[in-house]
Amino acid sequence: MSSHREAPGISKDPVADNTDLYAFVSPDRPGTVTILANFIPLEPPAGGPNFYEFGDDVAYDINISNDGDPDANITYRFRFHTSVRNKDTFLYNTGPIDALDSANWNRRQFYSVTRIHNGHERTLASGLACPPVNIGPRSTPSYGALADAAVHTLDSGETVFAGQRNEGFFVDLGSIFDLGTLRPFEHLHLIPSADAVGVDGTRGFNVHTIALQVRKRDLTRDGSRPTDVDSARSVIGVWASASRRAASVREASGDVVESGPWRQVSRLGNPLVNEVVIPMGDKDEWNAVRPRGDDAFLKYVRHPELAMLLPVLYPGVFPNLAAYDKARADLEAILMTGIPSGIVGGFQNFTGPKPADMLRLNMAVPPSDTPSPFGILGGDLAGFPNGRRPSDDVVAIELRAIAGATIPLVDATFTADGAASLLTDGTSKADNSAAFRSSFPYLGTPVSGYDSIPPDAA
Repeated sequence: MSSHREAPGISKDPVADNTDLYAFVSPDRPGTVTILANFIPLEPPAGGPNFYEFGDDVAYDINISNDGDPDANITYRFRFHTSVRNKDTFLYNTGPIDALDSANWNRRQFYSVTRIHNGHERTLASGLACPPVNIGPRSTPSYGALADAAVHTLDSGETVFAGQRNEGFFVDLGSIFDLGTLRPFEHLHLIPSADAVGVDGTRGFNVHTIALQVRKRDLTRDGSRPTDVDSARSVIGVWASASRRAASVREASGDVVESGPWRQVSRLGNPLVNEVVIPMGDKDEWNAVRPRGDDAFLKYVRHPELAMLLPVLYPGVFPNLAAYDKARADLEAILMTGIPSGIVGGFQNFTGPKPADMLRLNMAVPPSDTPSPFGILGGDLAGFPNGRRPSDDVVAIELRAIAGATIPLVDATFTADGAASLLTDGTSKADNSAAFRSSFPYLGTPVSGYDSIPPDAA
């Protein structure tokens, strides 16, 4: 996940851990925008009998800014509650689960959806059913049908889903965290042999997804349908967050009583920011601060540590950015303000000069008929960093940007070395194609516990 275990505090609280955020114009319903917020990193599919689920004590928010100010004008809040039919069995299910109301399903989850618009709250729906996790062919014999039955269209027009999905993010975790090794470039490192194929460290794992599909006109500040790419009204900023109550008391019985206002414990806008841009000492604070407070972290975006490490790890391969003494205006635009007009021809997703980590989407850009996994760097204006689609190779895009490939967009005096525009960890959409589908909720059927293969047995 692009934000898996990214901070010391939240790594101990996986139920509230934002792992990935996607926002894109729906390819099959281009009058709508789809936002996917993932939680609970690296779920082993066979993790029973207490399978993974959303937290009943967490407020899960999808936040949208539509006026150029880094505060949420619209928030969709999802709250969950768990219902246990029989407390005298250890089993998640006592027979096949063939429907969402199956009597064999012992531990079920339901949720409510509340829309908060400029401070005014309205409950859109409650008692919506989540699907079960994908246990195996005997327990969940028709899992695809179960998951489809858990897609709900609300009277207010939104379509929602909340449940387990196949992990769609692809990255060579084992290689990257081994001192920044990139398998396709190993022969340029201090490793004698090279293996050009990346190993997708998230393949075979599941995640819990909150999926929301909204009409574009319900996201703009004036209720209009965005058609002008140059208009500020076409651009929204999106981030997901998870909050817990300020106080909790652990009773002698083992029960936990919570009270007080909600406190944000995790957030996610652009992928990989807290993971590889924010230093260890500030990571927990980053998760607690709302995007409005990102002035305090701007220095890390302007002078990213990883940009200094790449030429050390791969001497003579990538530009020596230690000699580039300017603040990284390119990264500031990509991650903190949006891209102004004039930098990328025929495109902008600028939300104003106030720095804030939000995933910015220009809703007037239509879906691409031939999407590039490299998004805007691949000439595809419908991809990251214009929002983010599940198949976008955000690891390669951000590695290339950090290595200097995007500096010439804002500084004509800088020439990016050719290697910077070729950076990749060697994984691709093809490595994880089972993780995607062409319709809502776009992430594929989760791997079943029965079919999962432990890493040491692969």
